[in-house]
Amino acid sequence: MGRDVLAGKRVVILGLARQGVALGSFLAQVGAEVTISDLRDEETLAEELAVLDGLPIAYVLGEHPPDMLDGVDLLCLSGGVPVDIPVVIEAKRRGIPLSNDAQIFVERCPARVIGITGSAGKTTTTSLTGEMCRAAGFRTWVGGNIGNPLIADLDEIHADDWVVMELSSFQLELMTTSPHMAAVLNITPNHLDRHETMEAYIAAKRNVVAYQKIGDHALLGYDDANARSLAQDTVAHLIWFSGRTEVEEGAFVANDDLILRVGEGGDRVICRTEEVQLRGSHNVLNVLAASALAAAAGISLETIREIATTFTGVEHRLEFVREIGGAQWFDDSIATAPERSLAALRSFEEPIVLLAGGRDKKLPWKKFADEAVQRVRLLVTFGEAGPMIAQKVGESRVQQEMGLLERIVEVETLEQAVEAAARLTEAGDVVLLSPGGTSFDAFADFAERGDRFRALVHELAVED
Repeated sequence: MGRDVLAGKRVVILGLARQGVALGSFLAQVGAEVTISDLRDEETLAEELAVLDGLPIAYVLGEHPPDMLDGVDLLCLSGGVPVDIPVVIEAKRRGIPLSNDAQIFVERCPARVIGITGSAGKTTTTSLTGEMCRAAGFRTWVGGNIGNPLIADLDEIHADDWVVMELSSFQLELMTTSPHMAAVLNITPNHLDRHETMEAYIAAKRNVVAYQKIGDHALLGYDDANARSLAQDTVAHLIWFSGRTEVEEGAFVANDDLILRVGEGGDRVICRTEEVQLRGSHNVLNVLAASALAAAAGISLETIREIATTFTGVEHRLEFVREIGGAQWFDDSIATAPERSLAALRSFEEPIVLLAGGRDKKLPWKKFADEAVQRVRLLVTFGEAGPMIAQKVGESRVQQEMGLLERIVEVETLEQAVEAAARLTEAGDVVLLSPGGTSFDAFADFAERGDRFRALVHELAVED
């Protein structure tokens, strides 16, 4: 690799989280003059600073002063940093370009990149697609918004590898480069506390296909109007997936068969819907999406079928934890929006004891509340959003003549929620943590919340 275009350039990174650490290390190694700024103090950031120890990086901690932009050539934002804070607004006023680790990676990656985004299902679809690429014998890198920031692996990636990259709206809102293959699974209300309007949220997602070139591939969810509308925003070759409609090219369901219609050879059956190990119709859609992407990448039907029928899921996504007293406990901590919790509720026929709460993202709760009344036997709310969720579901319960919901229990913490659920659960129930809110009122992220839930469940005593 020759001299990088950012060598000798002055770059400021906002945010010393996972993405900021990986990007800071990369930029320092290619010869950029790097400054990292974070609102947290040195003691709080001790672990991150230790990772970067010895690299020629300057730090501005506890504040984002405007004068740190003097002479700067590029401002990079970590995923959690909003674009409307004063220092970013000032950078825009000065004409300083904005970027992030995902953009810088895609611009430099020598391998073929599959970028996957959506309001729900992107991690499962990314994991499925990665497994299909690996099973086909390709050296495969999976990362981005899921797990590892891929910029850290750039030096080891070869031209004949495949990269499968989950992309969030936070990353995409800054991007002016699209991957060779891009998927938009769906766009439903999410992160409106950050993007404020659906129009802004959709505009961020659009960037994953907006900069594609002729010869690239764009996979869109046909059943979602917002995703479907992006067909007009790309020059790439369009493929589709649908759980309800026979698409012109892509993957769809017909008579309980998952059908692949990509490339030559006509329609081919991937498997039956009941052969998919993942619970819920939303996961059938995820399998369809991954299958269409894999087929467009040249992977055989046999390999696609193998993964489609054996993949059992990703942590904290309808993950089975334990059976106690005839009730099954599931961790769906990833559900940080009511739409995600709705999908989880629809994955079960059994009576549900639902644990919902966390921190609200200023999203609509009406559909969730209506469905909860019909599918949930016992609702336990917790966290900052707990009282609001209890109120919304209570109002819906009054409006509906019939429903399954017997009781709403309000508590303050996840620990109290698990305790209440354990006390009131009956044999045959599904006990489901699917909060509908973020974890940030009590935990660092959804994974920490899910880990705590699983630990609490495993601590529950089993009566003889």
